[in-house]
Amino acid sequence: MSFDFLVVGAGVAGMRAAISLAEQGTVLVVAKDSIEESSTEYAQGGIAVALSDDDNFSLHLQDTLLAGDGLCFEPAVEALVQEGPARIEELLKWGANFDKENGQFLMAREGAHSRSRVLHAGGDSTGHEIARALFETATSLPNLSFQSFAAVTDLLMNDGQVTGAVAYDQKTRRRVDVYAKSVLLATGGAGQLYLNTTNPTVATADGIGIAYRVGAEVADVEFVQFHPTALFIPGRPRFLLSEALRGEGAILRNVHGDRFMQRYHPMEDLAPRDVVSRSIIAEMRATGATHVLLDLSHKDADWIRHRFPTIYETCLRFGIDLTKQAAPVHPAAHYIMGGVRTDLHGQTSVPGLFAAGEAACAGVHGANRLASNSLLEGVVFGARAGEAMIGSKEKSKAGRTFGDEQFPILTREQLQQLAWDGCGIVRDAAGISNVLQAIDKGGRENISEPNRKDYERRNLATVLRLVAKAAFERKESRGGHYRTDFPNKQEPPLHSSVRRGHGTKLISWPVSTSATS
Repeated sequence: MSFDFLVVGAGVAGMRAAISLAEQGTVLVVAKDSIEESSTEYAQGGIAVALSDDDNFSLHLQDTLLAGDGLCFEPAVEALVQEGPARIEELLKWGANFDKENGQFLMAREGAHSRSRVLHAGGDSTGHEIARALFETATSLPNLSFQSFAAVTDLLMNDGQVTGAVAYDQKTRRRVDVYAKSVLLATGGAGQLYLNTTNPTVATADGIGIAYRVGAEVADVEFVQFHPTALFIPGRPRFLLSEALRGEGAILRNVHGDRFMQRYHPMEDLAPRDVVSRSIIAEMRATGATHVLLDLSHKDADWIRHRFPTIYETCLRFGIDLTKQAAPVHPAAHYIMGGVRTDLHGQTSVPGLFAAGEAACAGVHGANRLASNSLLEGVVFGARAGEAMIGSKEKSKAGRTFGDEQFPILTREQLQQLAWDGCGIVRDAAGISNVLQAIDKGGRENISEPNRKDYERRNLATVLRLVAKAAFERKESRGGHYRTDFPNKQEPPLHSSVRRGHGTKLISWPVSTSATS
C-alpha cells in the first residue's frame, strides 16, 4: 500500500503531525495497539505553558534550562516556550477543555517551576483530554486513515533514503510494506526497558531501535528520568502519582512518618525529579524500607477528590484513601530524555525519516526534563515535523527491508532486571559493564515467524545496549544520569552520540540554527 505520509504512533506528537499532513496529502497513522493506547493517555500532571500574567517565555526558558542541567539545546527550548501558547490556542479551537475557575484557567505549579504555569484537564486526566481533542479533529479529515494493532518493525530504504516501512499486522500475522514520501517516528518512550515503570506496555523503545538499525544518529539515551512517586503495591503495576500532588502540597515522609527532603535539597519536596528519586532511594536504604510515603491527608478531603479524581479512585481500589492516609511510593522509570537525534523540524540524520515526541531528541529536555514539558513538546514539535514533511520529495517505491531477523534470547523480564540493576537510578562502571556482558552472553536466535513481542524484545535489547554504552562513556553525574564512581560534573557539557558502525562518543552540538527558522 502507498500513502504520501506515514506516521508511526498515535500519541500527541504523531496525531498533531498527522493533522498538518492531511491538508497536503494522504496520511496513514499506524498504532501498535489501539489508537487510544499511548503514553499521552497516561499523562496526568498537565501541559506547561507561559500564559499567566506573572509568567513569560524567558522564565519558562530558564526553568527548562536549569532542569536540563547544562545539556538543553537552547534554540529548541526557545521554540518550545515561544510556540507553546499558539499550540494551546489550537487545542482549545479543536475542543480541548482545560480546568477553569471563575472563567480563568487553573494554573498549577510543579517541581522546578518558578511559576504556576501547568494547565490540567479533569484534574489529573490532561493527556487523555488532549488526545481526545486531537483524535476527534484528525478523524474528521478525509485524507487521514488509521491502522491499529499494527507494529512497525523495520524501515524500507532506497539509495540511502527511507521510502516507507514494514508493519506487522497482528490480526493476520503478516508483514505488510507501506510506502510513503516520508516517515515520522512518534512511537513514544522506552519505559518498558525497566522492571519498575509508569509507562504503558507499548513503550518498548521501538522508534529508537528502528531508526538506529538504518544508521540514524541516537543521542543522550543514557538520560532516563525516574519518577519519584509511583504507587508501590507489590505485584501490581507502578501507577503514577503525579508530580502535581507535591505541587499542590503533598509531603514525602519516610516509613517512620518523618519528612526528609529538607536534608537533601533546598527546594525540599519540589526539588527536580532526579534529586527526589535519589533522595527516596537513600532514605529507603537508611530506614531499611521498600518504599516511602506520599502524604496529602492534611488537605481538604473534597478538594482531593475533585482535584485528583483518577488518582484518588485508583488508590482507593488498592485500599488507600488519600484523604485519610499516605500512599506507599517508590521511584519508577518514567521518561527518556534522549532518542533519535533531530533538528528543530524533526528531520533525523537519515533522509526521509523524521521523529517527534519522546522517541526524538531535539535537545529540549537536556539531561533532565522539566515537569509537564513533554505534552508541550509533543504538540510543538509534532506540528513542526508535520510542516517539514510536507516538503519531502517524491521517492521511488523500490526498496529493501532494513532489519535484523535475529532476535535476543533473553526474555523481556531478564532485560528489564538488567536495566534496573545496572542502568537504573544509581549507576557505576561494574553495573553498566554487567549489562553489556549479559546482553552479549545472552546470544541471539533466528525466529521463523516472529510476533509483536519478539519485535519489541529486539528493540528493548538494542536500546538497552545503547543506554549502557552511553552511560559507560559518560564518566560524570548530570541530570538523570548518576554514577557513584564519577559523582561530579565534567565541563563543558557534552551530548552522547551513537550510530550503527560508528561507536559511542561524547560531542558538542554547534548552535547553527534559530528557534524561528
